[in-house]
Amino acid sequence: MENCVFCKIIKRELPSTIYYEDERVIAIKDINPAAPVHVLIIPKEHIANVKEINESNAQILIDIHKAANKVAEDLGIAEKGYRLITNCGVAAGQTVFHLHYHLLGGVDMGPKIL
Repeated sequence: MENCVFCKIIKRELPSTIYYEDERVIAIKDINPAAPVHVLIIPKEHIANVKEINESNAQILIDIHKAANKVAEDLGIAEKGYRLITNCGVAAGQTVFHLHYHLLGGVDMGPKIL
């Protein structure tokens, strides 16, 4: 997508701190962190959100979760635990319409999201 900030980061048109990258997924530091560890895990293929997951692209969800496990291990939060969240639509708080997951950790998150 032409004006998608995540597509621009993937193409290296915008700078970002990269924690993980393979041929299908990139994981970057969130510029407005909500926890001591806040990483965005983004598929390189532009998919607006989980509503666009179908038979042909569902493998990306496995790739994202595998990347989350690797990043959590690399950043030292895998043992204690972390939260993995995606927002789907405006009412859920999605502001960038390119599928991405927030990996949050480094602090006791508690049982509630809100």
